[in-house]
Amino acid sequence: MNVLSIHSHVSFGHVGNSAAVFAMQRMGVEVWPVNTVSFSNHPGHGGFTGRVVDPAEIADVIEGIAKLGALASCDAVLSGYLGAVETGPVLLDAVAAVRKANPGALFCCDPVIGDAGPGFYVRAGLPEFFRDRAVPAADVVAPNLFELEYLTGQNVSTEQGLLTALAHLHRLGPKIILVTSVVAKGTLAPSIDLVASDGRTAHFVRTPRLDRDFNGAGDALAALFLVHYLRTRSVPDALSAATSSIFGIVKRTANAGSRELLLIEAQDELIHPSERFRAEFLGTLK
Repeated sequence: MNVLSIHSHVSFGHVGNSAAVFAMQRMGVEVWPVNTVSFSNHPGHGGFTGRVVDPAEIADVIEGIAKLGALASCDAVLSGYLGAVETGPVLLDAVAAVRKANPGALFCCDPVIGDAGPGFYVRAGLPEFFRDRAVPAADVVAPNLFELEYLTGQNVSTEQGLLTALAHLHRLGPKIILVTSVVAKGTLAPSIDLVASDGRTAHFVRTPRLDRDFNGAGDALAALFLVHYLRTRSVPDALSAATSSIFGIVKRTANAGSRELLLIEAQDELIHPSERFRAEFLGTLK
C-alpha cells in the first residue's frame, strides 16, 4: 500500500507528517511524505523556528514523484496542515493527478482549521478553502468537532445534532467521515467520543478522557483510520482499530508526563493495542 501524505513537518516532536508517516510505516505502509511547512517544533510550545514551504516547491516535489510513474500505484492521498492558502490548489492538483493515474485511489482530507478553545489557528483563507473546495473533493474527511461545526454551519450539542451535521457534510461530497473530540449531550463524563459515518449509519467509540489533549494525536489517528479503512473497507472496524491504538499511545504519554506524544516509545500500540475499544451503533442518517 502506498500513501502520498501532504502535511506539516516538525523536527522535534510528533505532529503532522512527523506523526502520520511513522504511524503508517509501522503499519507496513509505504509513505511518500511531502511537507507543507518545516518547523523546529509545534507552535504550541510558545515559539518555533522554520518556514512555510513555498507552494511551487511542493508542486515540484509532487511532479518529481509523478515523473517516476509512481502515482499509478498510489492508493490514497492524505492531507493535513497546509500552512498557506496558496498550497490548496497544489493539493487539489496532486489529488487530480493521482486519480487520473489510479481512479481507485482515495483522498483523505484532515481539514486542519482550528479547535475548541483556541478557535481558528490557520492563515486567512484556509478555512474557506477547506469548506468550499477540499472537503467537497474528498472521499474521507476527518474533522474535529469544532471543524465539523464550521464546515456545516451547525452547532452540535446533541446526538441528533451530530447526526444532522454528519448528513449535511456527506451531502457536500465526502463518503466517509471521522469526527474526533466529540463531547455532546449524552457523552458520559469524563469520557470522549470518536464518531465515524459511511453516509448511511454512524458508529462511535467512547474512551476515558485523559487530563489533556496531545498535539499530533489527531494527525496519527486520521492516518491510521485511513490505513485500516483501505484494508478492511469497514468504517466501524477502522474506527475501532485506529482509536484503540491512539488511546494506548496517548495513555502512555500521559502516564509518563510527557509534553510530546511518545509515538516511538509506545509504537507497539500501533500493532497490538493494550486496550481495545469496540465501535457501537450511534444512529441512522437521514
